[in-house]
Amino acid sequence: MVVELISVGTELLLGNIVNTNTQYLAEKCALLGLSMYHQVTVGDNRERLSETFETALKRSDLVILTGGLGPTEDDLTKEVCAQVMGIPLVEDDHTKERIKAYFKNSIDKEIPDNNWKQALVPQGAAVLDNDNGTAPGLIMEKDGKAAILLPGPPNELKPLFQDRVFPYLKKLQPEVIRSQMVKICGHGESQVEDKLLDLIDGQSNPTIATYAKTAEVHLRVTAKASDEDEAKGLLKPVVKEIKSRFGDDVYTTKEEETIEMAVVRLLKKYELTVTTAESCTGGLIAGRLVNVPGASQVFREGFITYSNKSKRKLLDVSKSTLKKYGAVSEQTAREMAIGGVFAADADVCIAVTGIAGPDAEGEKPVGLVYMACYTKDKVQVEEYHFKGNREKIREQSVVKALDLLRRSILKHYHS
Repeated sequence: MVVELISVGTELLLGNIVNTNTQYLAEKCALLGLSMYHQVTVGDNRERLSETFETALKRSDLVILTGGLGPTEDDLTKEVCAQVMGIPLVEDDHTKERIKAYFKNSIDKEIPDNNWKQALVPQGAAVLDNDNGTAPGLIMEKDGKAAILLPGPPNELKPLFQDRVFPYLKKLQPEVIRSQMVKICGHGESQVEDKLLDLIDGQSNPTIATYAKTAEVHLRVTAKASDEDEAKGLLKPVVKEIKSRFGDDVYTTKEEETIEMAVVRLLKKYELTVTTAESCTGGLIAGRLVNVPGASQVFREGFITYSNKSKRKLLDVSKSTLKKYGAVSEQTAREMAIGGVFAADADVCIAVTGIAGPDAEGEKPVGLVYMACYTKDKVQVEEYHFKGNREKIREQSVVKALDLLRRSILKHYHS
């Protein structure tokens, strides 16, 4: 089955809003085994939207449109799609009551007249209740073609797709499609592909797809089968082989688990507490850790020691070390990690100091970063040379620091 995505909104064309919906929906469609050859963005213009939708219907079995379902005059998606498919709009009593209930529980209880426009739906369409807004989703079917209309705001679109649209699309597929993610830290995409070239070249079912992320590589292994058990049976040996080739470089095989979640999981497993001592990352590592639910059980506190004075005052980094080797050095990173453990009375400390740019510091280049991890009375220090702008260097530093923390825990506590 061929699916096409149409994102509706002039604000997307102008770059006022980042279109995260397309990435989300493309991944979900791939997970379902749907073929996608076109993704289109069109502004809030009736004629252009009509032409775009007509073209999509000719070349695809299913069209998913996002945005343009609001109450204002420039919200045209529903009206245009109904017109192109030759389906009249009718008032839906159920949606009307939901709009009333939505405003009854809101601060502004008076319902603007234009909101009643959202109670008009294409005749015979499946109405998808939106628990996070007033615009319902819609599924329209005619002459073997289908159009799925979803609201633009991601906090409305994602739950609506997951709860209502995903099950609908799953039923359209004659085969069971099952995927498993393998997430790797410590290798670039080309290195990962090179190690798996024999598997990738010989693949038919399951298939392996690589995705480059910041300082990570994600592998999606996908199998098609007649039932769930058969699909699992096809996936298992391939995932096992990938894990055997990369060992501890694999930090999870769960799609929803991030590297910080993997770190918090290990800290809880071994009943460890952690603190962070950050210079160039300015609290980003601590922020990633505390984003994880339950991090309060393991995270003590974080130190942001951007200046030499703060490194001395909060982490007890010696004045002579800073003078002789500088703030960005193996020696300073080591003392930051040791000082962080004792200052927070924690079991583990990850420390980072580096030059994010834009200017170098003497002979030390932009992108030079030292990381140290104190674990079980031992300190491991790593030197990195990152490429990119200031933001990119800091992002890479955060991921590498979390990975160093993860590996240190495994090294000293995993039996």
